[in-house]
Amino acid sequence: MDLNLVPNIKHTKSNNFFLLAGPCAIEGEEMALRIAEHILKVTDKLEIPFVFKGSFKKANRSRIDSFSGIGDEKALKILRKVSETFNIPTVTDIHEVTDAAMAAEYVDVLQIPAFLVRQTDLVVAAANTGKVVNLKKGQFMSPASMKHAVQKVKDSGNEKVWITDRGTMFGYQDMIVDFRGIPEMQQFAPTILDITHSLQQPNQSSGVTGGKPELIETIARAGIAVGVDGLFLETHFDPSIAKSDGANMLDIKYLENLLTRLVAIRKTINSF
Repeated sequence: MDLNLVPNIKHTKSNNFFLLAGPCAIEGEEMALRIAEHILKVTDKLEIPFVFKGSFKKANRSRIDSFSGIGDEKALKILRKVSETFNIPTVTDIHEVTDAAMAAEYVDVLQIPAFLVRQTDLVVAAANTGKVVNLKKGQFMSPASMKHAVQKVKDSGNEKVWITDRGTMFGYQDMIVDFRGIPEMQQFAPTILDITHSLQQPNQSSGVTGGKPELIETIARAGIAVGVDGLFLETHFDPSIAKSDGANMLDIKYLENLLTRLVAIRKTINSF
């Protein structure tokens, strides 16, 4: 996998996994810069290639009164400021065809949400920007079926495509990761494991998604052990007040210890 296709990404020769990390949603400039700076210090120390993640809007909400964003252009400008301030690449989700060209002006990677990964027009619009396209595997899709989503990007003339596994729906209110799917999807594209969304407990009666963040390290260790190319996680200085997905986020104070242990596992795996 050629990470050098992503502008400003560092440590590409470290033979480490790469990391997509940041808050679920851009809540403001100060919080985005503070989180990005903290993650960057840790990833530089551990030589982990890092892409800052933040959603400029949250279109998939259970309730109409749930937080959806601070304004599209305002949030996208914050993502650009993060990139320019720290000289790092950024990734954000898009939800509509018209989002693709707009977001591509501000970020380096366009992410297709899991619920929308079968939407051909959206995937093609992202591909046509020439940006890296990160396809999240639908909770309702088999690993093998992601071949077709990847092919839509490639048939649009864009070879820069990733897949992210974020778990598979298990019953009505739980997710499960089938680690057999990682090597299967790696046949189609570099594959990332979303270790925080895989621990979501959706469809709660309150209309607010729950989660099991205490299992973040368990899922992450397993992903590294099976050779995943990258990890995705959402983190915040205080998940209890995060405006989106706080129930399954990693408290940022645990980030360095977690990544240190994962890097050690990766080195062991690489030694075989």
